[in-house]
Amino acid sequence: MSDADAASAIKLDPENTVYLDLKDGRVVIQLRPELAPKTVAQFKTLVREGFYNGTPFHRVIDGFMAQGGDPTGTGTGGSKLPNVPAEFSKYSHFLTGTVGMARSNDPNSGNSQFFICFAPQPALDGKYTIFGRVVEGMEYVRDIKRGSGAMGMVKEPDRLIRAEVAADVAQ
Repeated sequence: MSDADAASAIKLDPENTVYLDLKDGRVVIQLRPELAPKTVAQFKTLVREGFYNGTPFHRVIDGFMAQGGDPTGTGTGGSKLPNVPAEFSKYSHFLTGTVGMARSNDPNSGNSQFFICFAPQPALDGKYTIFGRVVEGMEYVRDIKRGSGAMGMVKEPDRLIRAEVAADVAQ
């Protein structure tokens, strides 16, 4: 069964589904509040405030991940909300499209920055909070402009056009 077939078999809860509109199309993320309730709540709050609209994917490393959620585009910015404590789980970064909370060296420093894995990344297990996964549109994530150098910082990065909680979108 392909990832697309598996995703279509999933019954999505609109309250825990987020749409990310990128330059090439829509990405659908299934949020996982059972794994990371505080992180999911913060992410949805920021989505509903429009915080992510127009923010860059500032760090993108081929074969690894695309990171966004920093309005400054430097990798050091965040929201005005307090940081969220780490919510590590036994769930693994074994799926392409795993969504995790980026952070500094302090495990409890997650705020607004997030990443989407281009491939399985088990080395991240127990180090980063997993709070969702891409269930549709991974091809659009793969099209995000890549950065250069070891840190993968992107000059003139692609931007997240709009983020919305599915429950808030008129059907």
